[in-house]
Amino acid sequence: MRILHLETSSKNCSVAISEDQKILCSCDEVSENYKQSESLHTFVQWALEGAEIDLSSIDAIALGMGPGSYTGLRIGASAAKGFCFGLNVPLIAINSLDSMVEPFIGEDFDLIIPMVDARRMEVYCGIYDAKTGAILGATEAKILENSSFDNFKDKKILFVGDGAKKAETLLQLPFAKYNSEVYPSAKYLVNKAAEKFKNKDFEDVAYFEPFYLKDFHGLKKN
Repeated sequence: MRILHLETSSKNCSVAISEDQKILCSCDEVSENYKQSESLHTFVQWALEGAEIDLSSIDAIALGMGPGSYTGLRIGASAAKGFCFGLNVPLIAINSLDSMVEPFIGEDFDLIIPMVDARRMEVYCGIYDAKTGAILGATEAKILENSSFDNFKDKKILFVGDGAKKAETLLQLPFAKYNSEVYPSAKYLVNKAAEKFKNKDFEDVAYFEPFYLKDFHGLKKN
């Protein structure tokens, strides 16, 4: 079971290749300029070369489906669909916030709350059990206020993601920690993608749409 993983929902353009649940090669680049359109296919080629395999040996494509950057998600979804149709392999979609939580599961926290910057004081976020990684409730677009998450005041919380910068300036949570250097990454899609592959939990490639969470609003020209 070889899977090509793509994650383009944030400033991190990320590609990984796994065999079963072992990572063969991965590429990540965080850029303020969102370089997915420039870098994604180059990273795929590098990952294939690093893993010493051919694209034809890939059994599935896994995609971080969002939420996140509208343009980044479009680029990732288009590439994933192209690979799926060209190789005749299935598409696996995973919430991009899941990959932000994966490296911290089992650490000394009660909750992990990943936050992706969504402009102004808004973030895309979810609340996860820090022991199991299970999501507790729905992923949402949330406008941060001083009182946000006050119902978790007695909990040890880890906020991760570039949206955590906003949270740290506002929230008054005595047991909270903040790590704003975390981005969705293809290498942390591997475990869930392997599980979905075994369960044949695949998307309809023709009709799949990324998890935008909000409608796109362009800038109006005068």
